[in-house]
Order: sequence, then structure tokens, then C-alpha cells
Amino acid sequence: MRSVLLACALALSVLVTAHQAAAQDAIAGEKVFTSQCSICHSVTPGRTLTGPSLAGIVGRKAGSVEGFHYSAANKSSGVTWTAQELDTYLANPKAVVPGTTMTYPGLKDAKQRADLIAYLSTVH
Repeated sequence: MRSVLLACALALSVLVTAHQAAAQDAIAGEKVFTSQCSICHSVTPGRTLTGPSLAGIVGRKAGSVEGFHYSAANKSSGVTWTAQELDTYLANPKAVVPGTTMTYPGLKDAKQRADLIAYLSTVH
């Protein structure tokens, strides 16, 4: 019985630590968003700037924010923004969606991309 309780305590500790690490990544990701993305994108639902709102981006089909005028390339890309697809896109947007009108050259740092995606996963 004691070993079962010890195992449960250890598992709970691991889960709490993982949750805290994820929260830290999202916090770092918000800073990446502010410095790299916020000039063109909002995370407020329905608020478009030069680019569409990124609220709810994770799991959303590309080119689907109502009221935003997307490039034909983006609308017809067939992309759904999973974490993996966002990672690939954020590294080199024009390679994933040739013909996109987004002029951002890409975020080369993998940790920053992961943090940014963690943050975008929190905004709805």
C-alpha cells in the first residue's frame, strides 16, 4: 500500500511539474507573439489587423476567419493549423504556402516557435 501511495505522489509531482513547464512556455510564447507577431496579428477574436486574428488558430482550417481577405494560396492550401503544421509554417511560411501574401520571413529558433505555439494554444 505504501508503495502505491508513493507512486501516486510521484506521478502527481511529475504532472504538476509538466503543467508548470507548459505555463512557462506559454508565458515565453506571449513575449514572442508581442515582439514578432502583434504588429500584424491580434489574439482578440474578430479583430483583424494586417493579418487575421490568431484567436483559436490551433485546430482551425487556413483561410477561414470570416471577414478577412486571404490570398488564394492560403484559402486553397488545405492546411489545418495543428501544432506541427504551425511549427513548420512559422519556420518558413512561403515554403508551406507558396504564394502567401504574409511577408514574415520565418522564426528560425525552434524553442521560440514551440513557446509561441504553446501561447497560441491558450488564446480562443
